[in-house]
Amino acid sequence: MKLQLLRNATLKIDYAGRTLLIDPDFSPKHSRPSFTGRSPNPMVDLPADIADILAGVELVIVSHLHADHFDKVAQDNVPKDIPLICQPGDAEKIRGFGFTDVTELTDELVWRGIRLTRRDGNHGTGAVLDKMGSVIGLSIEVDNEPSIYWAGDTVLYPPVVETISGTKPDIIITHSCGAKWDDTLIVMDAGQTVEVCRIADEKARIIATHMEALDHATVSRGNLRAFADSNNITTQKLIIPADGEILHLSNS
Repeated sequence: MKLQLLRNATLKIDYAGRTLLIDPDFSPKHSRPSFTGRSPNPMVDLPADIADILAGVELVIVSHLHADHFDKVAQDNVPKDIPLICQPGDAEKIRGFGFTDVTELTDELVWRGIRLTRRDGNHGTGAVLDKMGSVIGLSIEVDNEPSIYWAGDTVLYPPVVETISGTKPDIIITHSCGAKWDDTLIVMDAGQTVEVCRIADEKARIIATHMEALDHATVSRGNLRAFADSNNITTQKLIIPADGEILHLSNS
């Protein structure tokens, strides 16, 4: 399989002969307001042209409708007839953007031989959960390819631990920037990401994304790498790709 981190949560994955795009955010640098007053968002440019990102894409997955996961520019540029999978409750709004082939992932479905399974996520804790709204993660599986658990916009909490322990994915993709809302963590930080490395199967690889793109983040790639090093987590175990970087991953 081939995985490319574009920016923030946006991933392009070549998997079992198919090409998937997850959580497209195509906004130009500094085109959306700041969350904290530190910087307009996104803080960095896309590393590729939108046309190049969309080339070959056969399925789009949208975990939730926050702008950094499915922004107006993506809504305008993603072909309206492409199959799109979303969380329960979002389909009607996405159809309102003009998309004609929208399916809610309520539990499990098979798309062109690839099994997609909805996984729970908590986009924060306490009162912040109501402000953030519902989100999903998902497992992506097919024979003869590494199994993937894309955790999505979630903190580390029991259902995430149970998914990792119960399914033993080969690849775990985390959102690890330590973003905060009302001073409450809303995605994983360095400590939680390292904990994922510890509870994952010995051969599993963790890919940390959703970093250095939004101004409410508290953890940089350098912060995470330094903390991982101090906890004896190797660069083979925890991969922290740059924007635009392509990873080639296998079962071995």
